[in-house]
Amino acid sequence: MAEQPPSVRPAVDIRVASVPAGHVYVRHCSAPEADGVRRLTDPRPNGAPSTSQRWWPPVMLDPDWVSAHHKDFDVFHLHFGFDAQSPDQLTALVDTLRRHGKPLVYTVHDLRNPHQLDPATHDAALNVVIPAADQLITLTPGAAEVIDRRWNRKADVLPHPHVVELPLVAGPRPAHDQFRVGVHAKSLRPNMAVLPVVRVLADTMAELADAELQVNIHREVADPAASAYNPQLLGELRKLAHQGRLTLTIHDYFDDEQLWDYLASLDLSVLPYLFGTHSGWLEACHDLGTAVAAPDCGFYAQQRPCLTYGHTQEGGLDEESLRKAVLRAYEERPAPRATEHHRARERADLAAAHRALYTRLLR
Repeated sequence: MAEQPPSVRPAVDIRVASVPAGHVYVRHCSAPEADGVRRLTDPRPNGAPSTSQRWWPPVMLDPDWVSAHHKDFDVFHLHFGFDAQSPDQLTALVDTLRRHGKPLVYTVHDLRNPHQLDPATHDAALNVVIPAADQLITLTPGAAEVIDRRWNRKADVLPHPHVVELPLVAGPRPAHDQFRVGVHAKSLRPNMAVLPVVRVLADTMAELADAELQVNIHREVADPAASAYNPQLLGELRKLAHQGRLTLTIHDYFDDEQLWDYLASLDLSVLPYLFGTHSGWLEACHDLGTAVAAPDCGFYAQQRPCLTYGHTQEGGLDEESLRKAVLRAYEERPAPRATEHHRARERADLAAAHRALYTRLLR
């Protein structure tokens, strides 16, 4: 039988157990309208109240769930969320999928887990999942090259879809007079080196007219009962704020609307990462027209247009390259921005590519 063109919707939906399903990346790998792929809803974790929006940790990673629900899905697609799974647990998952004849697709978002200081844990997980996958996807050519070199596996390269909803991509940016640079330290993920970056930025911004450095951090960093509590870092940031060298904002987690407003208020968002691979934050900035200065670890510069500075776990911070990135953003603003048309076309192409990939595996 001749292969069906990707633009033709199959008579029966391909059912995908996607881990996770509710994440914005996964949702935007489907077309807004029905496209022949139906992703199962994330099962609610045991103990989570019915009113909770929490879907973590992913229940679908449990081999018992696969055995109980294998008739409900055609393809198992792993993205992320397996941080807490041991190699033995992942092996059991892979073996269960094979026993029930379910193809495994793995999108390699992270070659280095930003939540784990020691790469050995994530490496051990990748050493199970990547060789076992029936199909690999990743986001950039550089990541695909690493996968080929380390595991002798080929990965399809498919770009990250838009993060901000399309109508907002087309909206105007808010007007402001200052050149505003932001560092969002979040809850101090292990891959962040905040203070060295902030100090260089504060020195650089002092040289510029009508320039402001804004540092944001989550409230739990100031909470003695929270695991993210870091009074030393907060003390240093407060000292810089008292000297008038930056504006420090301590707040609860932003919802989507608050996050988009924050990102759109910046001219430049600086990612203070020591290690990592890809970034959804960078994609959101591209959607909103905010420039990004990303470190040269990982493959951020292959995702979207951005400025790059030297910052790695091995080599530390190249202060001059960060200074030059800020000056370039100051001189070249406004930053390149995604268009609604391009992001909509890209999403349609991604949905078609995933559908064709699943169809090929099932045949």
